[in-house]
Amino acid sequence: MELLTALYLLCFLYLTYYLYKIALQRTNQCCYMLGYECYKATEDRRLDTESCASIILRNKSLGLEEYRFLLQTIVNSGIGENTYAPDNVIQGKEERPELIDSLTEMDQIFFNTLDSLFAKSGISPQEIDILVVNVSLLSCVPSLAARVINRYKMRCDVKAFNLSGMGCSASLVAIDLVQQLFKSYKNAFAIVVSTEALGANWYCGREKSMMLSNCLFRSGGCSMLFTNNKALKHRAILKLKYMVRTHYGSNDEAYDCCIQVEDGLGYRGFRLTKKLVKAAAQSFIINLRVLGPKMLPLWEIIRYIVVSFQQRRKSKSASLDQGLMAAIPNLKTGAEHFCIHPGGKAVIDGVGKSLGLTDYDLEPARMTLHRFGNTSAGGLWYVLGYMEAKKRLKKGDRIIMISFGAGFKCNNCVWEVMKDMKDGNVWEDCIDEYPPDSLGNPFMEKYGWINDAALSFIRMEDYRSIS
Repeated sequence: MELLTALYLLCFLYLTYYLYKIALQRTNQCCYMLGYECYKATEDRRLDTESCASIILRNKSLGLEEYRFLLQTIVNSGIGENTYAPDNVIQGKEERPELIDSLTEMDQIFFNTLDSLFAKSGISPQEIDILVVNVSLLSCVPSLAARVINRYKMRCDVKAFNLSGMGCSASLVAIDLVQQLFKSYKNAFAIVVSTEALGANWYCGREKSMMLSNCLFRSGGCSMLFTNNKALKHRAILKLKYMVRTHYGSNDEAYDCCIQVEDGLGYRGFRLTKKLVKAAAQSFIINLRVLGPKMLPLWEIIRYIVVSFQQRRKSKSASLDQGLMAAIPNLKTGAEHFCIHPGGKAVIDGVGKSLGLTDYDLEPARMTLHRFGNTSAGGLWYVLGYMEAKKRLKKGDRIIMISFGAGFKCNNCVWEVMKDMKDGNVWEDCIDEYPPDSLGNPFMEKYGWINDAALSFIRMEDYRSIS
């Protein structure tokens, strides 16, 4: 009798959950992606080993200890020799950047990607109803959104938004804004432009926690085209199913773990603390408590509840890693692909460990970090591009995008693939070389002598003079 009651209860829960998901999907306004274009800089801006060394040696604030720290950081970063830096950094103007340098940097990314996006989609700039531009570290007058409108002579009634300070997770913030606006504007087209202004924010001091940003952040960006017109569903490549945004800024440690400050010498930069990984993990758990029930099948939710209850009974003093495993369900039951923000090796590995992901699952994020570095808000779309270039994305597949940003924010969403995706995109000229046999770089091979104890008796000023 008890077994029969349990079966009836299970059937009732399943029916309730199924009806809830149908109602949720119907109330959500459709948001289709028609296309996206990632930016690839010219070869004269490539940061190979020699280019990195020359930029580092220009910083006269650095001593032997800082050189050793940078060498170890670069070697362990997961970044290769084919990433790109802003023009003014390549030209040696990082200490005294001008406004025109930042505007030129933005123009190159904006107009290169938008020109290609308009040409491939067949949608003209005058058809755009909503424009969202997100660049965290550059706020100018007129706005960057106005700069795009002026260049393409968009309509006077275009709804323009210029987002700043949103960090690496800004593109999903922008897409969420578009999704909300689609509830008020029918059969509309929206453009989202996501990038970062790095040239004017290159750190020129010697504080180790602020030098990390120079090792990780690189030039890049992406422009995306969306619509809520169901008549264009056949042209869509992706459909947004769920979006959950989490802001963990009320926690002081999380707020301070990734913050723009000035050091003791007055140099401005980003301080990245050891608390960042912890903040990412905690905000991730909070986010998944909301996203999980929306994307997972009922049987996985029930299994997760039972297992979590059993684990809590066994140990009330679990370590952080055990806590993560207990708090996160098996997301592979709700998604076939994992598009993780390539913010750094530690973040990628941390997410992979907590979710029980394989090397295959983490490959797109790791390869993106190696090839393009951390391109901030644009990074997710290089990861998506890798999946597409590798022909992994088939119609009906689900992709979960996982992003983190200063604040501290965790913004995640789930997409449904609307057609087989196989464009080579920005990866076209190198996709056959990935994954390489090794993600190592030649920095240690060429500059490992910096760790020689004998150098402690040599002044770095003398070395610079002969380099």
